[in-house]
Formats: sequence, C-alpha cells, structure tokens
Amino acid sequence: MSKIVALLPMKANSERVKGKNFRELAGKPLFQWILDALLANSEIDQVVINTDAKHILLENGLVESERVVIRERKPHLCGDLVSMNLILADDIENVDADFYLMTHTTNPLISKQTINSAINAFVNQEQYDSLFSVNKIQTRFYREDMSPVNHDPDNLIRTQDLEPWFEENSCLFLFTKESFKKTNARIGVRPMMYQTPKLESVDIDEPEDWELACALAEQLINKKSEESNS
Repeated sequence: MSKIVALLPMKANSERVKGKNFRELAGKPLFQWILDALLANSEIDQVVINTDAKHILLENGLVESERVVIRERKPHLCGDLVSMNLILADDIENVDADFYLMTHTTNPLISKQTINSAINAFVNQEQYDSLFSVNKIQTRFYREDMSPVNHDPDNLIRTQDLEPWFEENSCLFLFTKESFKKTNARIGVRPMMYQTPKLESVDIDEPEDWELACALAEQLINKKSEESNS
C-alpha cells in the first residue's frame, strides 16, 4: 500500500498579514483548519510540519504523534527569501514516501473531500508525474495599454464561451521523489491540472483575503450547525 505524506510548511512571521498562521480564524488558529482536513483523510499516513515556530505551535496546543511530525527548519532555510523548493527538498530527503502532498496553512477552506478526490485522481493513473491545483477563469482580460488579451471587443461573445484560462492557486500539489528530482520543484515534467472548488480556493495573502476567508469560514460553520440540528 502506498505511503502518502503531507508536507505543511509553516513559518513564524508573515509580511502582509502579521502572524496569520497562528491567528484565530472562526474559532481556531489558521493552521488548524488545513491540518484538521489532512488528518481527517485516512489515506494520508503522516503530516510533516517544517517550521521555525515549533514553540508557537506547542503553545497553541499542537501535539506531536505518529501522524503529526514537527521538523524544526534548518537555519539556512529560514527567511522570507528562501525558495520553498529548497525546504521541500530537505523534507523529501529526510522523510520517505511514495507520494507527497503539499499544501499551505493559508488555504484553510480546502475540504477533506477535495483532498481525497485529488489524491485518488493522481495516484490511480500513470500518465502524469505530478498534480497542481488551479482556478478556471473565463473572463475578458486587458493589458495595461488597454489592448485586449483574449477577446475581440468588436465581436463580443459570452464569457462562458471564451477559451478558459487556468490559474495556479497553490492549494494542493502532489508529486513523487522522482518527479521532484527531475525539476527540483513540486511541479514535474508531466503535470496534471486539478480544478478545486471556488469557495474552497481562497489563498490568504493580503488582508482582504483574510476577511474573505473569515466570512466563508463562518458561513461554513453555520451551515454545518444547521445540518446537525435539522
């Protein structure tokens, strides 16, 4: 049976939303949202947290176990300008697995079901060597000089008939040690795009993203409460 390890990098500081990884979002620390979704998946054997903030995690009630491992980030890999690929390479070198799933604390609304679906889509095929999640976009784009990018203003067609574009949303990545070695990156040479649900694909990067995630998280909690009471 394949061993799947989830890689969840986490740092103490953040530039645009201060302390976001440990800030409370709808009743629990931000990091706990995605961690709970990962641990709810029985197919994930272990979650490895590579961090420079072990003491903060422990203060927030995180308990290490066979399924939750905290790896203290090496000094030369700390800092805002260090490539994430270097951190992943260090994890892959030290933690063995058949498949690695990488995600972020800043994607709190990714559900257990979406994670499970992505795993099943990737591990049960041989055509692709990696997977990354995307948002599907069909809208009219312009360059800064006002020239149209993907449409003809004089011949308007419905936006749903425009050629779809796909935006990497950084919510989920799946890869193997072999695919990572070929590119030194989480996206291999034969990647699969995986579209995640729009309401789950919020990536907290700016203060406005935090407000949006808060609203959606509260809505999700209220919906679950109503369903349990019905």
